[in-house]
Amino acid sequence: MKSVARLTGRIARLALWLAGAGLILMTAFISAQVFFRYVVNDSLVWSEPAAVILMGWFIFLGAAVGIREGYHLSFDVLLYFLPESVKLWLYSISDIVVVAFGTGMVWFGSELALSAWDVKLPSLGISGAIDFLPLVGGGVLVVLFSVERLARRLAGLPTARFGETDLVEE
Repeated sequence: MKSVARLTGRIARLALWLAGAGLILMTAFISAQVFFRYVVNDSLVWSEPAAVILMGWFIFLGAAVGIREGYHLSFDVLLYFLPESVKLWLYSISDIVVVAFGTGMVWFGSELALSAWDVKLPSLGISGAIDFLPLVGGGVLVVLFSVERLARRLAGLPTARFGETDLVEE
């Protein structure tokens, strides 16, 4: 299990780096658009759609990593009063719901991407399916990281809960 945790930790780290790079690149695209529009008086027609696609990637990659690291908001008031064994069951139910949600992201995102496959984005000259690929990629990572959380719990290993526990990945 620890080797799987190391692998998913590397995947999460890569996803986080890609999300950060996407955020920086999106900022550069928008800054260039502002410069070209107001200084050069000529718009970059590709900058806004490219920035929106990058935004989709960094949002969904970052959200998936947030699930793995336990940094998504939750309503935990009831959990303070329950015994540990009940908490573990509720955490697992929560992770199962997140797996179902991630599966829906992959399924319906794939359907959307396939329906837009033949549509061409005029400003970028690429398939419209690219708009929905962040949904699919993020969904795959959401499922992977949620299943990892379930597997860690079954193996008796800790899972992160809003910063309470650092994942041991040795």
